[in-house]
Amino acid sequence: MSSKAKRVLPTRPEPPSVEQILADVRGTHPTDPVFLLPAEPRQDHGPSPGSPSPGRQEAAAEERERLYRQSRSYVEMNQRLQESRERLRERREELRRAGAALERGISEMRQKAF
Repeated sequence: MSSKAKRVLPTRPEPPSVEQILADVRGTHPTDPVFLLPAEPRQDHGPSPGSPSPGRQEAAAEERERLYRQSRSYVEMNQRLQESRERLRERREELRRAGAALERGISEMRQKAF
C-alpha cells in the first residue's frame, strides 16, 4: 500500500463583514469612479444651441438602457454566486464529515487487523 502525502491547502479568508464594507464605502472619495454616474442629458422640450440631436439622444437612451440591463445582470449573477458559495460551503462540510468518518473507519480496521 503506497502512502500519498496530503496536500494542505491554505484556508480562505472569510468575506468582509457588513461593517467592513460600509467602512470602505464611507472612506472612499466622492469622485471615485465607482460612484460616478454618466451625465444625464437635460430633459427640456426644445432643441437648444449645442444640444444633442434627437439621434444622439436616442443613442444616449439606448446606452443608459444597456448599462441598466448590464447592472441588473451583474446583480443577478452576484446573487447566484452567493447562493452557489453557500451550497459549496454546505457540501464542503458534508465532505469533511464524511472524510472524518472514513478516517475513523480506517483506524478501526487497522486496530482490528493488528
